[in-house]
Amino acid sequence: MSATTPISGTPVDTSLSAELRRATYEVHEQAHRSTYMAALLDGALPLDGYTLLAEQYVAIYTALEAASDAMADHPVAGRFVIDELRRLPALHEDLDALGSGVPRILPATTRYVERLHTAATDPERFVAHHYIRYLGDLSGGQVIGKLLQRTYGLSGGGVRFYDFTALGAPPRFRARYRELLDSTGWDSAARSRVTAEAVLGFELNIAVLSEMADEVGLDQPLAS
Repeated sequence: MSATTPISGTPVDTSLSAELRRATYEVHEQAHRSTYMAALLDGALPLDGYTLLAEQYVAIYTALEAASDAMADHPVAGRFVIDELRRLPALHEDLDALGSGVPRILPATTRYVERLHTAATDPERFVAHHYIRYLGDLSGGQVIGKLLQRTYGLSGGGVRFYDFTALGAPPRFRARYRELLDSTGWDSAARSRVTAEAVLGFELNIAVLSEMADEVGLDQPLAS
């Protein structure tokens, strides 16, 4: 772990993992408080409202996991290509169980996917999107998985996306992931690109959540 001591005397963690947490805190909270996520966490969405999210995830993870394949041999980014993280097989199983036909891909999702395509040739961009998606799934996503089982009675297919048992204990894996971030050896310019892209990734995700809220008829606050 890296740290510097500011004038106040309080050490500041300067590791990449800590920089990412600080840089994305506000947009992470904004996503968590979005109208769509609030309805989902309150159990107020109809099941097809959740199915819409799973459909967007298929498009998003198709692009992200294609980028993983492209980055597999990169000396730094390739370390993040971990087969047990892959979500596409689980997502397809979930959509079959949820009775989804042709996935409804929203315009905001298309914009997000277009950005993810560029991560296939940019290691810093790839790591940024990899971080915000998979670490989010492994952390807050576990709450959603349990809620879906409790609220909708789903088990197995339908919530397979949130099953990370192949990784072992989540806290241990998260610590391993932070070590991967902190051992990239990237300079300050590269680290700034990673954090800026992570913020953008959250903003793209927030746009998807907003469009889904409109799609399922949720009232949203007026933009200020």
